[in-house]
Amino acid sequence: MPTNQPVLIITGASSGIGKATRLLMHQKGCKVYNLDILEQTDAVGQFIHCDMRNREAIRQAVQQIADTEGRIDLLFANAGVHLFATIEQTSDEELDRLVDINIKGTYFILQAVLPFMRQQQKGSIVLMGSDQSFVGKASSSAYGMTKGAVAQLAKSTAIDYAPFHIRVNCICPGTIDTPLLDKAVDHYARISGQESKKIMSDLNTIQPAGRIGKPEEIAAAVAFLLSDESSFVTGSLLSADGGYVCQ
Repeated sequence: MPTNQPVLIITGASSGIGKATRLLMHQKGCKVYNLDILEQTDAVGQFIHCDMRNREAIRQAVQQIADTEGRIDLLFANAGVHLFATIEQTSDEELDRLVDINIKGTYFILQAVLPFMRQQQKGSIVLMGSDQSFVGKASSSAYGMTKGAVAQLAKSTAIDYAPFHIRVNCICPGTIDTPLLDKAVDHYARISGQESKKIMSDLNTIQPAGRIGKPEEIAAAVAFLLSDESSFVTGSLLSADGGYVCQ
């Protein structure tokens, strides 16, 4: 049965920032749907198994939600993968995976959700950017490329859909303590020969705030961008990085 609760879709909400946002938005009264290939370990919100590389699977999942709830109010396109590597260290398979999930997956979920929001004449969307939507970093060519693309996607989509009262913003976290970061650090340790503990220590010390961030801190910023409290904010890139890009 359709609900009076705001209906929110989050991609990749089984862990990390997505999970923290799912839990927070559930507390705030949203009906939350998690589209992920990783199973949830809790029962907060509704889980739909969905691969962000599969356009048809995304379309079917969004249609299922719209049929069940009667509308889609909010979207957090969070799903993504990370890679520490130079161009020469990046395999074709790794490049394809980054582009397919970070760029195409974000594009596909927008493509599926926007028609429903346009029909409603209202919606709020947040895309997952990065501090690398603003600046370059060493050993991050392919990853940074994808996050630059996501930032431009947010800006252009915000312009196109402003007449339909749909806002589109981009949250740009710095280094955040998530399973995604742990995997990226382990990968870089293997290809560079450095110790994982040393890499993590360096990541903490290069932040002006003196530490890496917490998923809950990013979730709070996403909640603001999704809410009516940011009703005049669209096409923005919001840094949440402990001061990294202002250096």
